[in-house]
Amino acid sequence: MLEGLNMVQLIFYSKELALLHPFGISRWTRTHVKNVFVEWHKDGLVGYGEASPNARYNESHETAISFMGRINQSTLSSISNSEELCSYLSTIDKGEFAAKAALEMAFWDWIGKKNNQALHEYWNAPRTIGPVSSFTIGIDSKEVIDTKLKEAEPYPVLKVKLGTDQDEEIIEFIRERTAKPIWVDANEGWKTADIAKQRIEFLSDKNVQLIEQPMPSSELIAMREVKKMTPIPVIADEGFTGKEPLEELAESYTGINIKLMKMGSMYKSLKTIEHARTLGMEVMIGCMIETALANTAAGVLSMWADYADIDGFLLLKDRPFLGFTFDSQNRVVLNDLPGLGVIPV
Repeated sequence: MLEGLNMVQLIFYSKELALLHPFGISRWTRTHVKNVFVEWHKDGLVGYGEASPNARYNESHETAISFMGRINQSTLSSISNSEELCSYLSTIDKGEFAAKAALEMAFWDWIGKKNNQALHEYWNAPRTIGPVSSFTIGIDSKEVIDTKLKEAEPYPVLKVKLGTDQDEEIIEFIRERTAKPIWVDANEGWKTADIAKQRIEFLSDKNVQLIEQPMPSSELIAMREVKKMTPIPVIADEGFTGKEPLEELAESYTGINIKLMKMGSMYKSLKTIEHARTLGMEVMIGCMIETALANTAAGVLSMWADYADIDGFLLLKDRPFLGFTFDSQNRVVLNDLPGLGVIPV
């Protein structure tokens, strides 16, 4: 139970963050993102959370701010656990999962600080050094991709965005410069099973370790055939938001990509990992374009995962938080600071 009778005070605001380079996927290219930050003040302690809303899920920084403005802060003061918090937030809006993730993130950060304990210790995480994280290279010109490859030299695994007519050209260009393992993310860009099979056949000898969301999320039946024809793991990203039955997804995908901004809850994400394991599914912990605040929350979850794609803060020029670090193998390393383990700078 929470201690103290003081009221919770929420402070929330949006902040535009500049990217180091324009970042492109099959649906769009961005030079900036506008994320929403929340502070959970109580008993002289502050918990921090971050929302990175995604237009694909009909969310934006404006809708996130509106959602937070509808919260009854006196109600928050009586909430003692994540289930109560998530239940209350669902009565305000059935959507707005990025905003809900930010609020629950701030709650858990506060809980850890209240107990003077790192959240990964509070949750009894199986380790403090997680999986290797990738470095993402978006869709861009060869000149910019070449620059990004040089920036990625310290990182052992590349995540390459595909999903256009230039896919093969991009991979060939990268393979001329490095033999590093690649994770491919098509972001639903391969619209038919024939295209997906052709692209996967091309990638079969290119040291590709996994493929995220080859086809549109609606193509579950076609994905069953794609999964059968490739030994490369296929991971559901857009096809998994946290509401789909995992039993059905397991027939079409090898694993799922859990992102806090889709799930709306760290605790729900942890329970989803447990469920996925009972079905023999692999788990990736991913991110949107986020600062080290939300990335560190994802880093905590990665202690239970097979893969980590938690490099959103590396894509940003603006970095208002410090959090987890990478070791020499680019594995996610958590610190022992109370709460999430983040520091505003």
